[in-house]
Amino acid sequence: MSLDRERDENGRPRNARPRDALGRPLARGDSGVAGVADDLILSPDESLREAQRLLDEGHPFHAHEVLEATWKSAPTDERDLWQGLAQLAVGLTHALRGNNVGAAAVLRRGADHISGYADARPHGIDVAGLLEWARALAVQLDDPSNDVGQPTVPRLLGV
Repeated sequence: MSLDRERDENGRPRNARPRDALGRPLARGDSGVAGVADDLILSPDESLREAQRLLDEGHPFHAHEVLEATWKSAPTDERDLWQGLAQLAVGLTHALRGNNVGAAAVLRRGADHISGYADARPHGIDVAGLLEWARALAVQLDDPSNDVGQPTVPRLLGV
């Protein structure tokens, strides 16, 4: 078995394996869900629209990748916001994969990161609504007797 990994033109390792809707790697040659470009750069508004589209289509792992790309290029005073949004998408991914303990922990971390923005509503983000969603889902996930089923999809922007 070769330990060689796929590498990009700069020599950085990349995993070119296809992934399913929840980001789990599939066997080489399988068809998967289109991923997010490694060099993605979107404006905050574009990032929010794309992430919401992906969440609505059942692809929270890919929404996380979009939000993470924005986090990496965000101004310092917005880094916690974008990191927290990415973590909320990861938390939803874990919940859908059946990892309730991990999902609850990541949802709480994400909520902690965005909580300082609740009054400001940067970029029209419904921070208060996201906090309510994340904390309520985390509580549901904490109870092993609870069958969370298909969690609701968060709304990033207020109506």
